Formats: sequence, C-alpha cells, structure tokens
Amino acid sequence: MRPWLFIAAMMGALAVVCGAFAAHGLEAQLDARARAIFETGARYQMYHALAMGLAALAMRGDATGRARLAAMLFLAGILLFSGSLYLLALTGIAGLGLVTPIGGLAFIAGWICLALAALRQP
Repeated sequence: MRPWLFIAAMMGALAVVCGAFAAHGLEAQLDARARAIFETGARYQMYHALAMGLAALAMRGDATGRARLAAMLFLAGILLFSGSLYLLALTGIAGLGLVTPIGGLAFIAGWICLALAALRQP
C-alpha cells in the first residue's frame, strides 16, 4: 500500500505543477486550444492521482490484488492519457492523439478493478 500511496501523492503534486505551468508558464507560448488540451491532461491526472490513492488505501485482505491492479491501471492511464495530451499541446503532433484513448481505457479499467476490489472488502 505504501509505495502506491507515495506514487499517488507524487502524481497529485505533479498535476498541480502542470496545471500551474499551463495557467502561468504557457500562456504566451500556446494558443487557447493547446492550453485547454494541456489543462485537460492536468485535470485528469489529478482525478486519477486521487483514485490511485483510494486504490492504495483499498489494498487490504482479499481486495489487495484488484486494488493493486487498479492503481497500476490509473498510473498507466496518467502516463498515456495525460502524457499524450501534454505532448500534443506542446508539440502539435496530431498523431499523439491516437495514444490518448488507450489511456482513457486504462482509466475505465482501473475504475472497474477498484469497484471489484470494493466488493472484496471485509
């Protein structure tokens, strides 16, 4: 549980940094559309950093395996979904948008695994 709670907290901190960077550091460099894409990445990173923390706290007893899988899927989703949006906003390479839905699927699978872990809680 402890390593995943640490990773979740670090992802949350990084989401705040990315959100602040989008609001203040990128204002002059990116147009409104690119900034909105970047901010979407930061918002979903924060949502799923919190979800990863919830999954870490659910890692008890019979729920441990499913909760750990949920945390892994949330991390994969952050890297693929948010990461691809960050890169898309910064580079304009449209092909990066093809990776984003894979991250979205990882998020959905993570939520399903977390729901299944909840059913295993004592």
